Amino acid sequence: MSPPLIVHLVYRFDTGGMENGMVTLFNHLDPGRFRHAVVSWTEVGDFRARIRAQEVGFHALKRRPGHDPGAYLRLWRLLRRLRPAVLHTRNLAALEGQFAARLAGVRATVHGEHGRDVFDLHGQNRKYNLLRRAARPLVGEYVAVSRDLADWLKDTVGVAPARIHQIYNGVDCDRFHPRAGARPSGLPPGFADEQSLVIGAVGRMAAVKDFPTLVEAFLRLAPAYPQARLVIVGEGEARAACRQRLAQAGLAQRAWLPGGRQDIAELLRTFDVFALPSLNEGISNTALEAQATALPVIATAVGGNRELVTPGENGDLIPVGDVEALAQALQRYAGDPDRRAREGAAGRARVLARHSIAAMVAGYAAVYERALAGHYH
Repeated sequence: MSPPLIVHLVYRFDTGGMENGMVTLFNHLDPGRFRHAVVSWTEVGDFRARIRAQEVGFHALKRRPGHDPGAYLRLWRLLRRLRPAVLHTRNLAALEGQFAARLAGVRATVHGEHGRDVFDLHGQNRKYNLLRRAARPLVGEYVAVSRDLADWLKDTVGVAPARIHQIYNGVDCDRFHPRAGARPSGLPPGFADEQSLVIGAVGRMAAVKDFPTLVEAFLRLAPAYPQARLVIVGEGEARAACRQRLAQAGLAQRAWLPGGRQDIAELLRTFDVFALPSLNEGISNTALEAQATALPVIATAVGGNRELVTPGENGDLIPVGDVEALAQALQRYAGDPDRRAREGAAGRARVLARHSIAAMVAGYAAVYERALAGHYH
């Protein structure tokens, strides 16, 4: 008999933290135990090419913006054809699929929360929460990638604690490892040398990531630290505005915003400090990867960031949108290489202890087994 099929329903499958976690799961969860298929309400991007360990089917429903009843019919038909053992919806934009799944005869269900909606960063929108509560009887098990999200599911959405499973994202600590010796190549020629301080960030350049605040903080730091360099890796609508602001300040030559890249692990080893100025986060994969690379992380004190960063131990936390606080934090690390080394090592030790891929995969496998066994409360 074939292993049980898990269908993962997402709004879009493209570059992002949620997709990165899915690829990690597909590449490490024994294909003899579960099979997987991904259904996207909209599109499927090239990120799927990172799946190497097994064949995963992908289906794009091409849902139109706004109200598209035909998309629900297409989903119902697809589920009837695939006959999944488990439906796993991910984030609010996929939650409506639970209703189509029930009509299609799918009884074992999981819903994952990877971060709150970009239009409702604190999870308090009444309309959204009505949908979450309406779907609650249809969801067998919930997965939250942070304690913050797990508490919110319990306190705001009203999910019984026994149905909530908090599973941290796992990190490949062999691929993401500290640099040995001199700064490796990867940055543009002549951009940085051994005396430079490279402040780095990785992520979608979307509004929720708030990279303009990082740019403004860098502009305040730059006059006192001519060796400082800024690197922001990622594509998105804020990239052009950030580049324009740097050019206006006359610092375009001290910053590099290359867009999306495939060599993230190598680029992280060229950084000295990692910055994460997000307005909100579930659990940041890039912050975990930076910690695995032995970088101190300066992050905003929101969501799962507070679970990853302990000020004075492996980084620092700052208020959201506070340019001056971020500039001051960067200055403290710029002038203290011993602190960078000490806190970077502590960050890697924490990732090795708490964020292994093996633990993440075991957690998801247990949730799927529980859903199949029908242990609903």
